[in-house]
This record gives sequence, C-alpha cells and structure tokens, in this order.
Amino acid sequence: MRLFVAAMLSEEMKREITDLMHELKMLGIKGNYVPARNLHLTLAFIGECKEKMKVIDALSGIDVKPFRLAFSEMGVFNQVLWVGLKGNQGLSQAAKDVRGALDAAGISYDRKKFEPHISIIRNVGGDWKKASLGKAEMMAKKISLMKSEEKEGKRVYTELFSI
Repeated sequence: MRLFVAAMLSEEMKREITDLMHELKMLGIKGNYVPARNLHLTLAFIGECKEKMKVIDALSGIDVKPFRLAFSEMGVFNQVLWVGLKGNQGLSQAAKDVRGALDAAGISYDRKKFEPHISIIRNVGGDWKKASLGKAEMMAKKISLMKSEEKEGKRVYTELFSI
C-alpha cells in the first residue's frame, strides 16, 4: 500500500486554498486541481510499503507538540503549483521527529529535503502569478499516517493512524 505521513489542514485553511483555486480557474489556469478533501502537508512520503504496523509502531513513539502552519508564498516545481508554509521550529521538529522515527525503524521514505508546502495543481499551465494568496494559519495538533489509493479514477486518502 502507498503511505505518507501528513498534517491535515483545518477547514479554514482548506477554504482559503479552495478560494485561491477558484480564482486560478477564473484566470484560466489549467491543470489537475487537487480536491479540497486531499489537501495536506506531507511530512514524509513513504510510498509503497507492506509493513503498515511497523510504520505505526515507529510513529507511536513520537511526542507530537502542536505546531503552527501559515501561508508564505506560491511557487512551482516539477509542474506542480504549491502554497508554501512559513518555516518554524515546531514544524521543523515535527518533520525531523517523523523522519527520525522512520530511520530508527529502518523504514524507507523519500529523503528529499523537507520543504513545507501544499500541492494544489499538478501539470499546471498559465500565469498563476496574477492570483493572490490569502492569509490563513492554524495549529496542527496531530500527525496522521495516510494511505493513498486510486478508486474509480480518483485519488483517495484514508487516515490509518494518528498521534
């Protein structure tokens, strides 16, 4: 099964991003828009993994302290438009703790440098820089182990475990 560890977004933060995506559509920006229900901040992407319980055991040892999430800017990499999140000690520590727990358990994951962002459009095309990013912030109080699967042609995320 395909797994990742994430902080899920508050309804307010999802609403701000949904408003932004509506504005982008009105500006004629093309691409594959991420459904509001799938918006999240990935702390570690594990990918295909047959050892769900091993991952849960590893994450169970983490003491998650609430951390702040706030929008910073928009950008693109690999044809993905994203909303960046302001870096802060709590957010950095959460990502470090998750990755450290996975390392200690010998669980493989994508080791790219952690750049806090929320993907909003894949295969983006058009001048997205005319859109205005609103302001939203939240306190993330938990992290979740998520399963990603394809159902009827749509990407569906299911929470398997949270701390």
